[in-house]
Amino acid sequence: MKPKLSFEWLHACSGCEIALLNYGEPLLALLNRVEIVHFPLLMDHKYTRPEREDLPLSLPEADIGLVSGGVAHQEHLTVLHEMRRQCRTLIALGTCATHGGIPAMRNQWSTADTLQTVLAAGDTEPGPMLDEPSLFLDRVYSVDEKVPVEVSLPGCPPQPELIAAIIEALLNKDTVPPANKSVCETCPTLRKGKGQTTIRRFLDNADYDRDQPVSRMRCLLEQGLLCMGPVTAGGCGGKDTPLCLRARVPCRGCYGPVRPGGNQLLDMKNALASNGIDHRSIVDRKSLLRFSGAHGLIQPAGKRR
Repeated sequence: MKPKLSFEWLHACSGCEIALLNYGEPLLALLNRVEIVHFPLLMDHKYTRPEREDLPLSLPEADIGLVSGGVAHQEHLTVLHEMRRQCRTLIALGTCATHGGIPAMRNQWSTADTLQTVLAAGDTEPGPMLDEPSLFLDRVYSVDEKVPVEVSLPGCPPQPELIAAIIEALLNKDTVPPANKSVCETCPTLRKGKGQTTIRRFLDNADYDRDQPVSRMRCLLEQGLLCMGPVTAGGCGGKDTPLCLRARVPCRGCYGPVRPGGNQLLDMKNALASNGIDHRSIVDRKSLLRFSGAHGLIQPAGKRR
């Protein structure tokens, strides 16, 4: 009997699932080894809604479950608990699932403020508050804040090869290797020591010769561009140059912190200080947590006080 796979997405954009499809022809060999029992984004199989509201929804049993997206409201939470109950191994897929991702940026406001600003008013005039704000959780949570997970695979989205490699490792009962290298450790740019002491605007172009390879470009952090490479987990370029650096732009931090439980904002401030850069020159410091605002790292201003 083939191992069973189940996929579910919560507060997400479907980028992680599309990334898996982008694996192309090698994906067919992998799919021949498994039976997909639930994948609402790609096949006509939704979770079963009970006839009575007091009965739980139902999902099929699976050997491996993959959940993308964070947890923002009660339905997400209900689906996640059912996935956890029915899946022997659960993978948090993508940075929204592992660290909150972009949706967790809303954690800097209260639920009431978020609903009023985003959903209730269509113009500059105050609109009526929604009747059921209790459907929404107090903030956007990562998957592991609500249920135990066996594997966390960050990325916005993760590289297709990484997703397939994790599934292959679990099918073969191999150990899943932890990601312990930063973007900096896989970046080939030139490091010459301390450079510019203030942060330049993100839209400023890096200094480089377009006819030369990335390995001949000076480190973007030393150029004064806010590159999150020192505090971001590597893997976005596979075994090659990280993707942002290939485009000659700074790393934005989408793979989340290097170390489990890391705080990219505090760690980046330390990295800037060690490079002689004044962190006060950053216009929006909360942006350092744009991909990792779950786990209580981003909170409304009142709570922070």
